[in-house]
Order: sequence, then structure tokens, then C-alpha cells
Amino acid sequence: MDLHHTGPELDDWILAQVGAGQSPEAVVAALMTRGWEEQVAIDAIDSAVRHHLARHARDAGLPAPARVPAPVAWNGASQIDAGDRCVQVLAHLVHPHVVVFGGLLSDGECDALIELARGRVQRSPTLDPETGRDQVHPDRTSRGLFLQRGENALLRTIEARIAALTEWPLEHGEGIQLLNYGVGAEYKPHYDYFDPDRPGNRSTLARGGQRVATLVMYLNTPARGGATTFPDVQFEVAAIRGNAVFFSYDRPHPMTRSLHGGAPVLGGEKWVATKWLRESRHV
Repeated sequence: MDLHHTGPELDDWILAQVGAGQSPEAVVAALMTRGWEEQVAIDAIDSAVRHHLARHARDAGLPAPARVPAPVAWNGASQIDAGDRCVQVLAHLVHPHVVVFGGLLSDGECDALIELARGRVQRSPTLDPETGRDQVHPDRTSRGLFLQRGENALLRTIEARIAALTEWPLEHGEGIQLLNYGVGAEYKPHYDYFDPDRPGNRSTLARGGQRVATLVMYLNTPARGGATTFPDVQFEVAAIRGNAVFFSYDRPHPMTRSLHGGAPVLGGEKWVATKWLRESRHV
């Protein structure tokens, strides 16, 4: 086919290449050898895949997929420039989309966040999907503190780093939540997206759209336990001071396999900072 043209014929060719196992980079290279500019080629592939996924979702009666942050490419860089800090890529899982980062926070930043929350944390609530009100739930036994986005210089620095790392607009992020887990405390497996069919979620969705990704940053290393678990794929991430786990979910559906939990702390305590990313500006 003539790869200088766009439209259904080009989309079919792109999908055939992807279906045959060609990497996105290889498909971009093929288009560039035919005179395409790199960004135009990337956009064409992105459009073809998104249209295909939307059609598939519609035909299968599933929610349509949304664009999500994708900070790591398959077999990509081992380190990412996050603006003011170089962050390591320690592990990358494709489905669910999970990335383990090393050295996202410095020791000083971890200590400062813990001190910011110490003495202020209260029993962590969950959002009641029927009423939209916060409520204490037995599945979540941590204590927490919600911070405003950009509340102080430390948060502004960390939030700018997260925006650079994830290539997601800073304004699309919720404020950071600080959490403390004592011995035995946990958060049983759950999803972070909001079910759009539940009435209590409507006001939350109106303030920035759906959640599309989560970043859990570990502020200390528990003596034992406290891992972040992904039960659907039998994968867990150890809570190591300064490291973080990122995962995205392109639609509010279990097919994303983004079910996750905070395993019980078995020794010492665990401090984390959680950042949720929305599909649009969060207010």
C-alpha cells in the first residue's frame, strides 16, 4: 500500500503490523523510511490503535479505553530524567501496566513527608460509591492525611517530578495522600478507578474525570510485610524507602487487571505517599 496516505487503509496496515508482532518503534521506522515525520508517524499509530480498541470495546459492550500515562517503553531506558532527579526503572509489567521505580524520592524528602504527617494522620476513609461520602471501612485500616496540590515547596518539587516522570500534566493530579500503616494494618485488594454507574461517584468524576493511574511512593522500609500486591497476576512490590510503584488503568473495568492491595505490615510500620492521576484537570 501507499504509506503516504492516511485513512482506513493505513489503519489496517498499522494494525496488521502490530498484530504480526512488530514493535511500535519498528512501525514508526517503516513509516519514516517512506518520508513520514517521526511525530506524525507516532500519532498515526496511536490513532489507529485507539480507534481499534474503541471499536472492540463498543462491540463487546465494554467501557471505551482512555488515554493513560505510559512513562516506560518496552525494553526502554533503564533510567528516566524526571527533571531534577534521575529515576531508575527496576521492573516493568505489561498487563496490568505496572512499573517499579527506584530512587524517586530522596531520604530527606521521605523524612520530611513523614514529619509533615506525623501527629496529624487519622483513620483512612473510603468513598461510599452510593452516597459519595467518606466512610471508615474495615478493608482499610491505615491512618492518613490528604494534602492540597502545591501546598508547599516540598510538594511542588515532588509533583513537578512526577509530572515529568509520567509525562502527564501536573494539573491532572490529585493532591498527595500520606498514609501510615502499623503492625497488622492493611488495605485489602481493590480498584482505584470510580465506577461511573454508582451515584456516589458522580460528583467526584465531575472534578477531573476518571482516575487513570496511581503512584505509590514508599517513605520507609518496614521490617517485614507491607508489600503492594497485584493478586490477578501474583505480583508484589516490596516497600523500599525512596522507591515507588506506578500502575495505570485505561477504563473502569476489571479487565485492566489493576486489582491491588497493601499487604499487612508484619513488623515495624509503613509510610507511603500516594498520588492519583486523572484524565483531565482535577479541581
